[in-house]
Amino acid sequence: MDAGKLLARSQESAKKVGVVLQKRTQGATERYVKRVGDALGTGASPADMLAAVPNPFEFFRYAVDVAQRQVLFWDTMRRRGDQFVERASQGLPPVLSFAYEVVLDGRTFERPVNYALLRITPPEGVVVDPTRRPYIIIDPRAGHGPGIGGFKDDSQVGVALKAGHPVYFVIFYPDPEPGQTLIDVTAAEQRFVKKVRALHPKSAKPALIGNCQGGWAAMMLATASPDDTGPVVINGAPMSYWSGAWTEGASDNPMRYAGGMLGGSWAASLAADLGNGKFDGAYLVQNFENLNPANSLWDKWYHVFDKADTEPPRFLDFERWWGGYYLMNAEEIEWITRNLFVGNKIWSGEVKGAAGKAMDLRDIKAPIILFASMGDNITPPQQAFNWVADIYKTTDEIKARGQVIVGLVHEDVGHLGIFVSGKVAKKEHAQIVSVLKTIERLPPGLYAMAIQERKGAHGAVEYEVEFRERRLEDIVASVNRFKRADEEVFDAVASVSELNQRAYELLARPLVQAMSNEHTAELAREFHPLRFQNWALSSLVNPWMSWLAPAAEAVKAQRQPVTDDHPLRRAEHAGAEVISATLDYYRALRDAMTEAAFFSIYANVPTPKASKPAHAEDAQRDALEQPQVRDALAAIERGGYVEALARVAYLIGHKNGGEPLPLSRLEMRAELVDEYADLLPQVDPFEWRTIRGEQELIARYEPERALATLPLLLSDEGDRERVIALLDRVMADPRVRDSHPSAEQAAMVEGIRKLLAKGGARKAAPAAGRRARRAPANPVARANGKRTAHERQA
Repeated sequence: MDAGKLLARSQESAKKVGVVLQKRTQGATERYVKRVGDALGTGASPADMLAAVPNPFEFFRYAVDVAQRQVLFWDTMRRRGDQFVERASQGLPPVLSFAYEVVLDGRTFERPVNYALLRITPPEGVVVDPTRRPYIIIDPRAGHGPGIGGFKDDSQVGVALKAGHPVYFVIFYPDPEPGQTLIDVTAAEQRFVKKVRALHPKSAKPALIGNCQGGWAAMMLATASPDDTGPVVINGAPMSYWSGAWTEGASDNPMRYAGGMLGGSWAASLAADLGNGKFDGAYLVQNFENLNPANSLWDKWYHVFDKADTEPPRFLDFERWWGGYYLMNAEEIEWITRNLFVGNKIWSGEVKGAAGKAMDLRDIKAPIILFASMGDNITPPQQAFNWVADIYKTTDEIKARGQVIVGLVHEDVGHLGIFVSGKVAKKEHAQIVSVLKTIERLPPGLYAMAIQERKGAHGAVEYEVEFRERRLEDIVASVNRFKRADEEVFDAVASVSELNQRAYELLARPLVQAMSNEHTAELAREFHPLRFQNWALSSLVNPWMSWLAPAAEAVKAQRQPVTDDHPLRRAEHAGAEVISATLDYYRALRDAMTEAAFFSIYANVPTPKASKPAHAEDAQRDALEQPQVRDALAAIERGGYVEALARVAYLIGHKNGGEPLPLSRLEMRAELVDEYADLLPQVDPFEWRTIRGEQELIARYEPERALATLPLLLSDEGDRERVIALLDRVMADPRVRDSHPSAEQAAMVEGIRKLLAKGGARKAAPAAGRRARRAPANPVARANGKRTAHERQA
């Protein structure tokens, strides 16, 4: 790029950055003024305080309450420290609230890894059916330990057990095995999946549940073992790290700028070298805490002090997980930062598996469920969803590949709430478990999942699930107001990161590694601020804290709390809210200036235009020129019984485009599949979806030819008679009549029936690479040991 163009681009970028910065600072100031005004308005008035303070009795009551809460608060800190020390001495076991047994220990594998597969033991009163689909839950390895997916009864583990499914949990130990890599971890998890399948030979393929970074681990696993894994559910998983909400009014996503502001991946390498080849997960947790200084520095502590009688158990329970810091090998954190955080390569096909084959997320055969939240500033919906557009480009390609992708968006829950909140577990996660079989029966495409809440007959809360088909092009436009133009500068980040990484490896790494040893690494880990604030307040380490336990017992025996409407208590709450609002204001200004600095720096770094992945197609290309559409139309006269049924299914049922598909209607389809199994082909679910997608493209783009050539797919008279018989039985079914088929659907059924009844069609040639499939001639097919597609899904 010449100097003139570079200068012009710099000026244009500076103008846009200035506008966004102004909007952000203005919005932050307005929110701060409103919060402070509301806080002072709901606090005690000066007159109330003057009326209360001169009264020695009221002042004394409040002073006693504050003193007692201080003792209870510091005793809670002592208990937190004791808990931290005890868990560390026990090797930081998983925080699962369920009993379990170890099925496979990755530390014993030929390529050892610090991962293990656990089988969750159902609690008393919960009955699990070993023939039902097993669940495999993968927690994030993002600094903390495992177990948050089964942290309490109302959790992902709990809802799956209550639904009668066997549940397995993938854990990891605090210390990595020497030399292990994330590719080794994926290989170990492939063995875990095969073991689960061997333990449940009569069950459907196991479902994978991935939380946060466990989400991309689950996607890598499903890509590496597409024939062994069932549906993949990823919750708050950052799949497109460069994406975010860069708008003039919406909140920002500061995590995506962190790598660029640090100069790339070299900082993680430095931290690992200082740790004698191991990266301390406390650094990652500290990054999370820095995101929200109001909570880290004030809110969570004040909440314990404010609710000193009731809050400590919940606080200590959560701190068991939040205060446990695990380690990674240098190779692991460098792979993550260079391929994901900065490189953003997981979707582009640049990540290779153990066999050296590039991982292509389009190889996943099972449905994918994406759960994100609008209130998540760590993994915003853009990061959870944009990868779909990066690898598929068009809705037609999703259909042609037989893929089902379902999106579920929460309105306001934060990042941790996606897989920690009991309310989310009882609603979203419970409904996901209940509809997985239904999702497998959806025709290929992209769907939005909605959960409606209503009161049942006896006042109990009930949920109704519906699916609405969407177009990829519309979804991408709705969640990316700037058409992802803001992501272009991240190419510069990647280039600068590679340069800095190489410079660090050549110039600084030898010196840092020579200065590091296990003693200095262990000392640095123990005195990391997050660890220090735990063990320094433990009575097991600090004798001065030992007096708090008996003092707290005495306080509880003589507790004299004041009510929340006490004038001094109201003033306390108002002051606490002002402090919280001030820290939030600081965060908003900090993040706005960080964002402005990021774009000011990297928008002016000249880099070659990033090339799209080899498989990318222009989404604006005329639909008929898309390769998948051309290939489908070229096969319009080829196929057999299965292709004919798939085409007929679309021709009859395509009226639902854009109309919600209530769960009850989909469940009716499942019943029909069971009852008419003698007329349906025995096809793998993924193969059926692939055929269904191809026939949908044919019928959508060439509806008249699709209908006219239908007899060519049914050259056998018996096949035509079975299709006619199936149509007659379905249309005569009372459940179908009660669903009120439209006049157009009835006319289409009659037209197909007459067309096939004429007979005399030419013999159809099988599709290339695929033999023509026939339906079983009679119900004896069930007795010969084969199962229908629906039975395999159950």
